[in-house]
Amino acid sequence: MLKEGLTHTSRLIVNSKNTALSMGSGDLEVLATPAMLALMENAAMLAVADELPEGSSTVGGHIECSHLKPTGMGEEVEATAILNKVEGRKLYFHVTAKQGDTVIGEGEHLRFIIDRERFLAKL
Repeated sequence: MLKEGLTHTSRLIVNSKNTALSMGSGDLEVLATPAMLALMENAAMLAVADELPEGSSTVGGHIECSHLKPTGMGEEVEATAILNKVEGRKLYFHVTAKQGDTVIGEGEHLRFIIDRERFLAKL
């Protein structure tokens, strides 16, 4: 059952595939903002995945986030999503990314519950 407070934490290690240099969002070998956002979205998706009706999934609709501090190669980053509000098909999350005890990013994320078949039929 979808309810406020559902949470999940996803993790990654900064490597050559998720740096700003390799993703084209910058020219430094630090965690790319798009990689941090993807990790936050992953945490939100997984926070509710087990509570969705069969044949359903969620898709990202909006994310508003700050990337506050750089993270270097080999460092672990964890992103936590907490479901704050359920409004019909709309799911509102608070997302936070940390390196150890340091907050490196924070924001709000909206996801929509979708029926997989109907969603893909629109392509």
